[in-house]
Amino acid sequence: MAFQAPHLSSLHSLHFCIASPSCLVRSPRSTAPIRRTKSLRLRIRSSSDDDYYIDAPVSVGDGFSFGGGKYSEEPSPSDEWFEKGNIVKAHPVLGSGKKASDPIFGLKMGAGSQASDDLFRWFCIESGSPDNHSVILIHGFPSQAYSYRKVLPVLSKKYHAIAFDWLGFGFSDKPQPKYGFDYTLDEYVSSFGSLINELVTDKVSLVVQGYFSPVVVKYASSHQEKIKDLILLNPPLTAKHANLPSALSIFSNFLLGEIFSQDPLRASDKALTSCGPYQMKEDDAMVYRRPYLTSGSSGFALNAISRSMKKELKKYVEEMRTILIDKDWKVQTTICWGERDRWLSYDGVEDFCKRSNHKLLKLPMAGHHVQEDCGEELGQVINGVLSRRVRI
Repeated sequence: MAFQAPHLSSLHSLHFCIASPSCLVRSPRSTAPIRRTKSLRLRIRSSSDDDYYIDAPVSVGDGFSFGGGKYSEEPSPSDEWFEKGNIVKAHPVLGSGKKASDPIFGLKMGAGSQASDDLFRWFCIESGSPDNHSVILIHGFPSQAYSYRKVLPVLSKKYHAIAFDWLGFGFSDKPQPKYGFDYTLDEYVSSFGSLINELVTDKVSLVVQGYFSPVVVKYASSHQEKIKDLILLNPPLTAKHANLPSALSIFSNFLLGEIFSQDPLRASDKALTSCGPYQMKEDDAMVYRRPYLTSGSSGFALNAISRSMKKELKKYVEEMRTILIDKDWKVQTTICWGERDRWLSYDGVEDFCKRSNHKLLKLPMAGHHVQEDCGEELGQVINGVLSRRVRI
């Protein structure tokens, strides 16, 4: 089917999802407190040719405006999203307890760069009954729990779905590096374990996207008894995948990375849209920009995380491959692949899945951020995997 791209002047109205009627389901407003408690193709139809680009050139969409959101008198989409969630405290704050200071001038930094006194604060949002089986939705790098806003209502019908912001992202704590959290991948593994212990007590299913997949797999390898299913969305599976794309590696550069990580358009808009064929609605873009607009702490965290990824990702990817192939790996594992990923090549993915005997599900219309591109369709896929209704 041929699609005609809308004029460039309408970029601000474009969706970043596959715009079927079902894809426009909104997340529920319920904020009940969190309690502890070989290849398939999916066809996606469009309801409107004006909603998104198909095969848009890489150069399209670098000119987001700052209309709406923070600079508007209208209700902020970011504030509305925050009101739906909860703050969960988990993982001890280590270090001397001193207040973070500017590394050059020694001046005390703002509240956004300071760690909590005891435990880190994580922003979590849930949907569905806490009495049902829990599914934890884990965003990638760089992103937010907001990316699962269209997945949550789909899963809520049968499951207790929880999405959260990693430390350094969204509404979770973003302490200045060297003041309680240095953003190493090992720290992310241990802090993730602390959060899981706080959120659930029974077996849980995990859905993780992108470059945080090796972190979650490493945690899972030591806690297989706690995990029912693991679903990986466009994870870095090959040696080539261990190299960050230029849109992300730029943030790890000396000086230049520190400057670019403070730029909301480069840190959020460009990083999120350069990895797939779609553009973002302005209201959604403002939610992703908001942390970078309100505090420099998000940029400092992004710079530190990028450096850790550049240094440690190769080792973590190799370890993840070893874990997933090992005969002692007992967790039911599914790999879901958005075929329009501009960051991670599909080469080698199918071979790895055959070798490891893991299910491979393809979404032809999705890019790297599968949950952002076709959220409701992904929710249906997750439902099928968890209920064992997906046929290979």
